[in-house]
Amino acid sequence: MIGRLNHVAIVVPDLAAAATVYAETLGATVTEPHDLPSHGVTTVFVELPNTKIELLYPLGENSPIAGFLEKNPSGGMHHICYEVDDIYSARDQLKAQGARVLGDGEPKPGAHDKPVLFLHPKDFAGTLVELEQV
Repeated sequence: MIGRLNHVAIVVPDLAAAATVYAETLGATVTEPHDLPSHGVTTVFVELPNTKIELLYPLGENSPIAGFLEKNPSGGMHHICYEVDDIYSARDQLKAQGARVLGDGEPKPGAHDKPVLFLHPKDFAGTLVELEQV
Protein backbone atom coordinates (compact mmCIF):
# COMPACT_ATOMS: atom_id res chain seq x y z
CA MET A 1 0.00 0.00 0.00
CA ILE A 2 2.59 2.61 1.01
CA GLY A 3 5.14 3.76 -1.47
CA ARG A 4 8.20 5.91 -1.11
CA LEU A 5 9.07 7.99 1.91
CA ASN A 6 7.99 11.48 0.86
CA HIS A 7 9.32 13.47 3.81
CA VAL A 8 10.07 13.66 7.50
CA ALA A 9 8.58 16.71 9.22
CA ILE A 10 10.38 18.57 11.99
CA VAL A 11 8.76 21.31 14.07
CA VAL A 12 11.21 24.16 14.65
CA PRO A 13 11.10 27.18 17.00
CA ASP A 14 12.83 29.45 14.44
CA LEU A 15 12.13 28.68 10.79
CA ALA A 16 14.74 31.01 9.33
CA ALA A 17 17.47 29.70 11.63
CA ALA A 18 16.61 26.07 10.85
CA ALA A 19 16.55 26.74 7.11
CA THR A 20 19.95 28.43 7.39
CA VAL A 21 21.43 25.40 9.16
CA TYR A 22 20.28 23.09 6.37
CA ALA A 23 21.32 25.47 3.58
CA GLU A 24 24.61 26.85 4.87
CA THR A 25 25.90 24.27 7.34
CA LEU A 26 24.73 21.14 5.53
CA GLY A 27 24.75 22.52 1.98
CA ALA A 28 21.20 21.44 1.13
CA THR A 29 18.78 23.06 -1.27
CA VAL A 30 16.06 24.77 0.77
CA THR A 31 12.78 26.19 -0.55
CA GLU A 32 11.27 29.53 0.36
CA PRO A 33 8.74 29.52 3.23
CA HIS A 34 5.19 28.66 2.22
CA ASP A 35 2.15 29.42 4.42
CA LEU A 36 -0.53 26.75 4.63
CA PRO A 37 -3.41 28.47 6.47
CA SER A 38 -5.67 25.40 6.17
CA HIS A 39 -3.10 23.40 8.18
CA GLY A 40 -1.98 26.25 10.45
CA VAL A 41 1.70 25.97 9.49
CA THR A 42 4.44 27.61 7.51
CA THR A 43 6.66 25.10 5.73
CA VAL A 44 10.11 25.01 4.22
CA PHE A 45 11.30 21.94 2.35
CA VAL A 46 14.86 20.71 2.41
CA GLU A 47 15.45 18.83 -0.84
CA LEU A 48 17.57 15.68 -0.57
CA PRO A 49 18.51 13.20 -3.31
CA ASN A 50 16.19 10.49 -1.95
CA THR A 51 13.53 12.38 0.06
CA LYS A 52 12.72 15.71 1.72
CA ILE A 53 12.77 17.21 5.20
CA GLU A 54 9.81 19.47 5.97
CA LEU A 55 10.50 22.19 8.50
CA LEU A 56 7.28 23.29 10.22
CA TYR A 57 6.54 26.47 12.10
CA PRO A 58 3.19 27.49 13.66
CA LEU A 59 1.03 29.84 11.59
CA GLY A 60 -1.53 31.68 13.70
CA GLU A 61 -2.73 31.25 17.27
CA ASN A 62 -4.69 28.07 16.54
CA SER A 63 -1.88 26.17 14.86
CA PRO A 64 -2.10 22.44 15.57
CA ILE A 65 1.67 22.35 16.16
CA ALA A 66 1.75 25.17 18.73
CA GLY A 67 1.14 22.67 21.54
CA PHE A 68 3.91 20.44 20.21
CA LEU A 69 6.33 23.36 20.34
CA GLU A 70 5.20 24.28 23.87
CA LYS A 71 6.00 20.73 25.03
CA ASN A 72 9.20 20.61 22.96
CA PRO A 73 10.62 24.16 22.94
CA SER A 74 13.69 23.08 20.96
CA GLY A 75 11.45 21.44 18.33
CA GLY A 76 11.61 17.86 17.15
CA MET A 77 10.33 15.26 14.74
CA HIS A 78 6.60 15.70 14.16
CA HIS A 79 5.52 13.18 11.50
CA ILE A 80 6.60 10.96 8.66
CA CYS A 81 4.92 11.05 5.25
CA TYR A 82 4.49 8.11 2.90
CA GLU A 83 3.27 8.24 -0.66
CA VAL A 84 0.21 6.28 -1.81
CA ASP A 85 -1.25 5.85 -5.28
CA ASP A 86 -4.89 6.20 -4.21
CA ILE A 87 -5.52 7.98 -0.93
CA TYR A 88 -9.19 6.95 -0.75
CA SER A 89 -8.39 3.28 -1.25
CA ALA A 90 -5.56 3.49 1.31
CA ARG A 91 -7.85 5.26 3.80
CA ASP A 92 -10.62 2.70 3.41
CA GLN A 93 -8.24 -0.24 3.70
CA LEU A 94 -6.58 1.20 6.80
CA LYS A 95 -9.91 1.99 8.46
CA ALA A 96 -11.09 -1.56 7.74
CA GLN A 97 -8.01 -2.78 9.59
CA GLY A 98 -8.79 -0.57 12.60
CA ALA A 99 -6.50 2.41 11.94
CA ARG A 100 -7.82 5.81 12.99
CA VAL A 101 -7.81 8.66 10.49
CA LEU A 102 -7.54 12.06 12.14
CA GLY A 103 -9.94 14.93 11.47
CA ASP A 104 -13.06 14.27 9.46
CA GLY A 105 -11.41 11.47 7.47
CA GLU A 106 -11.50 13.39 4.21
CA PRO A 107 -8.25 14.24 2.39
CA LYS A 108 -7.19 17.89 2.31
CA PRO A 109 -4.68 19.57 0.02
CA GLY A 110 -1.21 19.42 1.56
CA ALA A 111 1.96 21.42 1.02
CA HIS A 112 2.29 20.14 -2.54
CA ASP A 113 -1.41 20.68 -3.33
CA LYS A 114 -1.88 16.92 -3.32
CA PRO A 115 -4.45 15.16 -1.09
CA VAL A 116 -3.17 14.20 2.37
CA LEU A 117 -4.49 12.41 5.45
CA PHE A 118 -3.05 11.93 8.92
CA LEU A 119 -3.21 8.67 10.88
CA HIS A 120 -3.32 8.43 14.67
CA PRO A 121 0.14 7.92 16.20
CA LYS A 122 -1.14 5.34 18.68
CA ASP A 123 -1.90 3.05 15.75
CA PHE A 124 1.62 3.37 14.28
CA ALA A 125 4.17 2.77 17.04
CA GLY A 126 3.82 6.29 18.45
CA THR A 127 4.46 8.05 15.14
CA LEU A 128 2.08 10.47 13.46
CA VAL A 129 1.79 9.26 9.86
CA GLU A 130 0.81 11.39 6.89
CA LEU A 131 -0.28 9.81 3.62
CA GLU A 132 0.08 11.83 0.43
CA GLN A 133 -1.42 10.80 -2.89
CA VAL A 134 1.11 10.99 -5.72
